[in-house]
This record gives sequence, structure tokens and C-alpha cells, in this order.
Amino acid sequence: MPGSRLIWESCVNDFANLLGRLGLSLIFIISGWGKIAGYAASQQYMESMGVPGVLLPLVILLELGGGLAILAGFATRWLAIAFTLFCLASGILFHGNVADPTQQVNLLKNIAMAGGFLILWTTGAGRYSLDAVLSNRRK
Repeated sequence: MPGSRLIWESCVNDFANLLGRLGLSLIFIISGWGKIAGYAASQQYMESMGVPGVLLPLVILLELGGGLAILAGFATRWLAIAFTLFCLASGILFHGNVADPTQQVNLLKNIAMAGGFLILWTTGAGRYSLDAVLSNRRK
């Protein structure tokens, strides 16, 4: 039946979107929490890479707060753009030494995450999200 196939595909797409948001958000939630736990060391590392340590609270806000919001599917498209830019900027700043194979892999991971966020920007959060709930309330 064509109708049931469309329903099935819609459910699979929405569930895959939820799992994708989970995957993209976890690294940032964990990293943001780690920066809180090791605040001084995180600030010192940023400064050693030429990034002002005063920016650390903003980084934590994006990683932890933005990561939780992406997981919940809240303000997804706006945050997807912010995370795309963040992944590219932090990849270049912190993993730009491509002569080092470890840093090269880390840079490529950042580029891959940026690609995932670009897809999320175009698709939105999907049915299983706060964005969908809030959108339905406005109708």
C-alpha cells in the first residue's frame, strides 16, 4: 500500500533525525561539561592556542546549552548554523596542524560534524522535537 509506505518512511525519517541529533549533541554536551569541570585548564588551553580565555563561558554556553537544545530539538535551525561555524572555526584554530596525523583526523571530524549540522539546518528538527511541538501550538 502506498499510503502505509509513506507513513513508514516518515516515521523512519523522524526517528533517524532524532538519533542524528543525539549523535551530534552528545560530543558537545560532554565537552561543555568537561570544560566546566576543568575550567582553569580549559581556559589555559584556549589561551595557549591564541584564543582569549574570556570566551570560555560562551563556548560552554554553546557546547552545553546548545548541545542540550539540539538534543531536545529546540531552535534547531539557528543552532545548526552556529554549530556549523563553531565546528569549522574550532577545527581550524585547534586542529589546523594537518602535518600531525592526529590533528588532521580531528580537523576532518570537525568538518564532518559541520556537514551534519548543515543537513540538520536544511531538514529541521523533525517531528520528535520541541520545535515541532511549538510549531503545532502556533497553528
